[in-house]
Amino acid sequence: MTITDEGKQLKQVVRRIDPQARLLRVWQLKGGVSAQVTALQVEQAGGRRKKMVVRRYGSVDLQRNPHVALTEFRLLRLLHSAGIAAPEPYYLDETGEVYPTPYVVVEYVEGEPGLAPSAFASSPTGTLRQFATHLARIHAVDDTNADLSFLPSQDATVAGLLAARTTQRDESLDEGRIRGALESAWPRLQPNRPVLLHGDFWPGNTLWRDGQLVSVVDWEDAAVGDPLADLADSRLELLWAFGVDAMQRFTGLYQSIAGFDDTTLPYWDLYAALRPISKIATWNLDADTEKTMREQHRWFTAQAFKKLEDQ
Repeated sequence: MTITDEGKQLKQVVRRIDPQARLLRVWQLKGGVSAQVTALQVEQAGGRRKKMVVRRYGSVDLQRNPHVALTEFRLLRLLHSAGIAAPEPYYLDETGEVYPTPYVVVEYVEGEPGLAPSAFASSPTGTLRQFATHLARIHAVDDTNADLSFLPSQDATVAGLLAARTTQRDESLDEGRIRGALESAWPRLQPNRPVLLHGDFWPGNTLWRDGQLVSVVDWEDAAVGDPLADLADSRLELLWAFGVDAMQRFTGLYQSIAGFDDTTLPYWDLYAALRPISKIATWNLDADTEKTMREQHRWFTAQAFKKLEDQ
């Protein structure tokens, strides 16, 4: 992409970070729900070239948290200092002088998103162990070793989802039964100490290079709460991506590393199942893929209810 009018604004961003740097190239990246994510390549004094990412926040993120840029910047700084594989933050701007909305500039990490099927096929356990290990490292961050007070509580997120009343429930995915089970149990679902949650830990939010997980990205849903919330989300995503065996193997690897009380995992599985019910139809999937994902979703819900019955 050639440098256009937007490039003029990006030049201002670059000068704010390094007055001697020169903007060379601009290209768009896939962002979150409402963020606009742009990659830059700059040339610094002495000819060294460097890539960065500018993340601009839109109305959805700003309505949820007017200071989302500051929150993500603080979180990335915390993660970087804690040795978590996440982009290093470079710059924060909430002034509105360059763009009308806040933005952050972070490290560009070279890597491919997701667990590549070829790499997974050649070393499924090794790949899943990396995925589980990084999630456990994130969950090792809690209020005893870091100030997480600037992050929202997962309690509020759960309460908000349960309070939401859709005009038409999807009973083909047992939405009413799921809601009923969660409403009867909430808020008695947290036997574990509150820890840092990524909030959307799935293969698409990880970057891989040469078979190694090199970065975890898209932290806009980060919160503080029970680690089983993240674990359950990952379980459903791995079921969709690689099947039951991969999901179960990942779960065992994570539990062997993290060692949290998993008594309430069936309830968190139901919570993970509830989150996407209203969204699946909006993902523009082909008919066969959507049918398969719905079948897997029903299996995931059924196994959670079966475990609750057996307790």
